[in-house]
Amino acid sequence: MNKTTRQLILWLSIFFVMGGICLPGAWVVLNAFRPNVAILSNANPADLSSYTLDNFRNIFGQGDMQALPMMAYFRNSVVISVTSTVLALVVGLAGGYAFARHQFPRKNTLFIGLMLTRTIPGIALSLPLFIIWSRLGLIDTQPGLILVYLALNVPFTVWLIDGFFRQIPPELREAAQIDGCSAWQAFWKVEFPLARGGIAAAGIFAFLTSWNEFALASQLTRSPATKTMPVALMDFTAQFTIDWAGMCAMAVLIIVPALVLTFLVQKHLIAGLTLGGVKG
Repeated sequence: MNKTTRQLILWLSIFFVMGGICLPGAWVVLNAFRPNVAILSNANPADLSSYTLDNFRNIFGQGDMQALPMMAYFRNSVVISVTSTVLALVVGLAGGYAFARHQFPRKNTLFIGLMLTRTIPGIALSLPLFIIWSRLGLIDTQPGLILVYLALNVPFTVWLIDGFFRQIPPELREAAQIDGCSAWQAFWKVEFPLARGGIAAAGIFAFLTSWNEFALASQLTRSPATKTMPVALMDFTAQFTIDWAGMCAMAVLIIVPALVLTFLVQKHLIAGLTLGGVKG
């Protein structure tokens, strides 16, 4: 078997694997433009006459359905995701830099302990979080959900930023300090610009985690004033029926902002994964 044939087989294998991975997403996007009747009857998706924008009109109250508070859900998702991401970056930047550049007692133990907290599935914490948050009055509040997402994102953010700073030679900081810079100036003017790719990658992952999270948000939010868009998918379920078409349309509205953001910052994302993900 020559090299060209091996490469062809490899690319075909990758194509079919990626096609299988993308198939559920493609199914959701297609059904977002089809009525419930077509979905439940397994009508041929190649029949273009069955496609319509009525599902999106119904969500925004321009059809037969009662309008959902879409702007409130979108605003909640943006506020909670952006706030938790910014806080996670601040904490992660401080923690990652400290682990990468400074020596202190039990450094490795603390780092491993912090990483182990990320191995606990979020859904396993739903019951204790609900009990604690109910006693603190944080149920159905945006700060309560922001704190949860902050705790979920900090370990990964610290790990990624720590790995990225380890790729920056400490001699650059020392040279800047010899030239008259303070420790803060050396960090801000020399090290921080070189670490922007890793910081951006950490921010993207933190944002997507908060934006797409459903399990904890469904337990800790109740009203349109706090519900995020993934939780709003439950508005399409009733006691005996499920509005699959409306749910798929809502899912598309959730996917689009995350997809656009990923394409806009994919250069930083790849740089952060390739350079910051390696421990020195």
